[in-house]
Amino acid sequence: MLRHLPLVQDPRVLVDAATRDDATVFRMTDSRALVATVDFFTPIVDDPGAWGAIAAANALSDLFAMGATPLFALNLVGWPRDKLPFEMLGEVLQGAVEVAQRVGCLILGGHSIDSVEPLFGMVAMGEVHPDRMLTNTGACAGDVLVLTKPLGTGILATALKRDALLEAGMAEAVRSMTTLNDGAMRAAIEVGVSAATDVTGFGLVGHLTQMLDASQVAAELSYESIPLLEHAWNLASRGIVPGGTQRNLEAADRVTWADDLTPADRLLCVDAQTSGGLLLAVPSEHKSAILEALRREATPAAAVIGRVTKGAPGTIRVVRK
Repeated sequence: MLRHLPLVQDPRVLVDAATRDDATVFRMTDSRALVATVDFFTPIVDDPGAWGAIAAANALSDLFAMGATPLFALNLVGWPRDKLPFEMLGEVLQGAVEVAQRVGCLILGGHSIDSVEPLFGMVAMGEVHPDRMLTNTGACAGDVLVLTKPLGTGILATALKRDALLEAGMAEAVRSMTTLNDGAMRAAIEVGVSAATDVTGFGLVGHLTQMLDASQVAAELSYESIPLLEHAWNLASRGIVPGGTQRNLEAADRVTWADDLTPADRLLCVDAQTSGGLLLAVPSEHKSAILEALRREATPAAAVIGRVTKGAPGTIRVVRK
């Protein structure tokens, strides 16, 4: 679809859709650039406030993946006005406000439409110094790959929709999805990383592929090093996975899977995440430093999950250990 967009040749545009990065970056002055992103989706949990909080954290995550400080946001709302009370929408908005306030992000308005099913998300705007932004284009062979949140939110949310999981079983996933990635961003900037992205709808493998394509390198992942949410593997082994995850697996045609990886293992590597963690390519000499910085930023699930290698750009080998 992106081939239909016109080729951007404005020198003020520092990042556009060409590299499949997390947000667009537009240079305003030599020391300031505007970072813009947008995201919205249908409910993935039953609690309206939690849905709003997750949606806000998810939208803001794209700013943090670029190294940007949030400025303000605009709400995007689709609401079935004849089916759901507006009081419930108020709870959604309040959940979003509480998350945005954690990082001083103002919510200045938005737009709403009458829709068949509820939708909520945000346009999020931030700023970054043009020389200090994070992008997905600088990964180098020899870098270690660090993931800052566990995988499995797509599978757990699908299980909730299919009554295969109680709301209480989503508690850990909700905590993960409502945790902002600002701490992980600060750690990445402090230590210095080669490249960064966040893991959302295309799953770990999909977003890693985009980073590798943009950086013209390959990678190897160690499955047993990847942090996972509780219940996610068991649910995946029972075939309880979202359609987006199935499509991600079908699209993973440049991945070489080790023979001892089960179908459930593979599904978790491509699981469509909501408000996932940051994926960082870090020079190997900074491995200890990034893990220590992430620990100080209260990111306990962060783990080294693989390495960047030489090879055909965008190719990934997933091994057991």
